[in-house]
Amino acid sequence: MSPSPRAVGVLGVLALAALFVPPLVVVLLLAAWTGMVAVDVAAARRRPTVEQHVPTVLARGVASAFSVAATASAPGTSLRVRQPVVPDVQVQPAEASGRLEGRLVPLRRGRHVVPPPALRATGPLGLGCWDHRLGEPVEVAVYPDLPAARRLATAVRLGQLREQGRLTRGALGLGTDFESIRDYSPDDDIRQVNWRATARMERPMSNQYRLDQDRDVLCVVDCGRLMTAPVTAGTTRLDVALDAATSVALVADEVGDRCGAVAFDATVRRQLSPRRAGGRGVVEALFDLEPTSIDSDYELAFRTVGGAKRSLVVVFTDLLEESAARPLVEAMPVLARRHAVVVASVTDPDLAALLGTPPATAADAYAASVAVEVLEARAVVVERLRAAGAEVVEAPPAGLGHACVSAYLRIKALARL
Repeated sequence: MSPSPRAVGVLGVLALAALFVPPLVVVLLLAAWTGMVAVDVAAARRRPTVEQHVPTVLARGVASAFSVAATASAPGTSLRVRQPVVPDVQVQPAEASGRLEGRLVPLRRGRHVVPPPALRATGPLGLGCWDHRLGEPVEVAVYPDLPAARRLATAVRLGQLREQGRLTRGALGLGTDFESIRDYSPDDDIRQVNWRATARMERPMSNQYRLDQDRDVLCVVDCGRLMTAPVTAGTTRLDVALDAATSVALVADEVGDRCGAVAFDATVRRQLSPRRAGGRGVVEALFDLEPTSIDSDYELAFRTVGGAKRSLVVVFTDLLEESAARPLVEAMPVLARRHAVVVASVTDPDLAALLGTPPATAADAYAASVAVEVLEARAVVVERLRAAGAEVVEAPPAGLGHACVSAYLRIKALARL
């Protein structure tokens, strides 16, 4: 409970009036003022009703609408609605009169709690206020950039990418998927003969099979020290990697492949075996991961994957100079001897900006020379990975998902899986 600014102003006027009018009149006016404030506070104290709509699933960096509608219980009472600020989630705008319609912009993946809205009720006379806290906290899950991943999956479905990775009917031959029964041909393998159909039709009949087109795709995400480095303000390399992994997982669902995931640092933190329609499971398993400050054990992660069925393994990590990337290069043969491997890494926009801007000072020239050395060291690592049997994909933050999906569909179209 608190007096409103209007009530304080009236009290100030009464204080000045005490200098010019008899004290008894001032006392009577003060009593009347107190009574009106009490009546106003009693009206403001009556509990209003609140209807709150907050989405429980958000995407990092993508605005989502929310609304809070408040209705006063006492006639003439005005309400001011305010949504408390949430750490790592922007609220725009944060307050309004009567009904608040705004946007939530999450800045960090994971689970966050949106506190209940706060209401300030002001009585009909505008003299007394009462603060209310109504509703319940709402837990929201902030995923990677799902809208961008869905746009890529839609582009694949509509055939807007060069290689869609999908065949409505696979190549016919000695595959594993039954297609149809047809008349026997002299070139057919004896294993194709359908003896029951032959007896029923009284002529030789053969089974026709389709080569299996469904493949396993595994997203292996590095959560170690290298992935803590920022790419842009508020965005780490792990954030970009998870955005790209989400795109790969949703596209795998679109083309009918099985998708799984492994997240690791010094240990295996999450593991999800490949499964049909596994995109949602991959997103659920990885969305709340945070990078750690320890070095990653690539050999452990690759051994975890190595014995599985031949798959496309997309390794999301950061490529630096040769000494930092040596564990990755040395462990790569464990993976590449059995699987098709893509190593995906985001490029540094700051380095590109340094090389794309003519130096204006000596410090700019020194910075550009350092950038050239970093990129040359990175190129050496890329060549070593390719020599070890991996395909390397490098792209800026906004394009890594598209680059990974393109590599995935290209490898699938070339039947390298």
